[in-house]
Parts: sequence; C-alpha cells; structure tokens
Amino acid sequence: MTTAPVRAAAAVRAIGDAAHGAGPVSLDELNERASLLARFDHSYLVPADTFLRVVGRLTHPHRPGGPYRALAIDGRRAFRYHSVYYDTPELRSFHDHRQGRRRRFKIRERVYEDTGERQFEIKLKGPRGDTVKRRCPLTGADTPLGPDCRGFLTDTLRTAYGIGAPAALEPSLSTDYMRATFVADGERITCDAALVCHDLRIGRTVRCTDDLVLVETKTTGHLTEADRLLHAHGIRPAVFTKYCSAFAALRPALPANRWRRTARRAFGAAAPEPTC
Repeated sequence: MTTAPVRAAAAVRAIGDAAHGAGPVSLDELNERASLLARFDHSYLVPADTFLRVVGRLTHPHRPGGPYRALAIDGRRAFRYHSVYYDTPELRSFHDHRQGRRRRFKIRERVYEDTGERQFEIKLKGPRGDTVKRRCPLTGADTPLGPDCRGFLTDTLRTAYGIGAPAALEPSLSTDYMRATFVADGERITCDAALVCHDLRIGRTVRCTDDLVLVETKTTGHLTEADRLLHAHGIRPAVFTKYCSAFAALRPALPANRWRRTARRAFGAAAPEPTC
C-alpha cells in the first residue's frame, strides 16, 4: 500500500501547533470521555488562522468547565490517516447519499499509519439522523473483502436496516491526511489537513487547499462550544464529506450538485491531477 506524501502546508502547521499548545489526553481517556460511535456531526472548512483562534479559546487553561485537550500517543499530537472506501461498480453508496436515502452507508478500511492499527468500518445513518459507526479490527492478512468482514457487513446491514449486503464491492477512493483531535466531556473535534483523495478506478487525484483545515464537531446532542465559536467567526457548517465531495471534484459528470460548491472551495477550481 502506497500513500501520498503529506506536505508541510499552513494547515498542517496549524493543527500541529494547536495540538502541542493544548494539554494531552490519552486514547483510553478520550474514549472514556467522548468515544461517540453514535453522534451528530457538523463539518466546517476553516482557514488556518481562524482555526488557531478558535482552538486557542477552546484549549485555554481558564476555559469554564476545563480546557479541551489534544490526543497524544507516544509524544505525537498529529497523526497520519489512510482510508480506502469500497463501493459497488455503479457507486451505490455515493448515489444513496446524493439522494438522501435513509438507509445509507459507507464502507471503508481505515489505517492509523503511526501505529499500524487497521479497522474495517461501516458508517450508518441512525433513526435520528445521527451517524452510527460499526467497527471490526483487521489483523494480519485480513482484508475488507475477506469472509470475516463480509460476514460483519452482512450482519450489520441486516440488523440496522433489514437489508442484504451488496454482492459486488471494489475499492473506489483512497484518502490521506493529517489529523489532530481535541476532546472535552461528551464533545470531540477532529481537525484534518493536507487531504489527498485518489480515485482508484480512473486514476485521478485532488488535493485540499494548503491553508484549509477540515473541522468536524461530534456530539450526542446539541451544538458544541466549538460550533458556536466557529459561527461567531463567520464560519458556517459546510455540506462536505470526504467521499462524496472528492467524487464531485474528481468526476465532473457525476450528478453531485449538493457538494459541488464546497468541493470547489476545498480542492480549488483546477482540474484533477492525472496519476500514473
């Protein structure tokens, strides 16, 4: 597996500086305080300088209720993520999301490159419109198309939606980026930089604008303080997902008007890059 290089862009420096300026939290404590496998998400495209101001407020030592803290593992505060999404040949998952179907899902393998951990993940839409994540660890030669993962997928979709799993799945898109994560009780924000998306079927690549941080707030209920601070800085929620917005940029012929504006903002107006 080959991953794209991560450039030391303004957004990469911003998430690193913000994370190192915050108090640390371990992975175990993060999961205890805000694992949030069922949650409401809000996405934002945030200029790096605005991001630093907002996170500076959240991580301030005198914040009422205590400061947000940054995930730290073996001294690291920003981590490399690699994901491969799986879809049917006709891109059922993409089109189900485009059409707003209630019973929709995304399938991916996520690799935490700094630790080597691999997870098979299914993201579902819950009955309240929340995001529900189901995970199965991958070890050794396990693959998302192997019998164990296929069985997990079948059981998950049958239990959640009463439907069968797609018969034909194949890799559709890969993503690479750097992430820093900040947490308070019941609240978590993930902050991604240097996103690179590669269409695994047609061999084209797009890269996120160098000074843009992709922020997601995650909570079980109402807006977080991070949401309110972003709104106060004039940053509104964006109709953006890595999977669908990347395809909106990579394949102009797809019916993807829902994501077209934010895709242009995230990836720029330049044509996708051909790759060998």
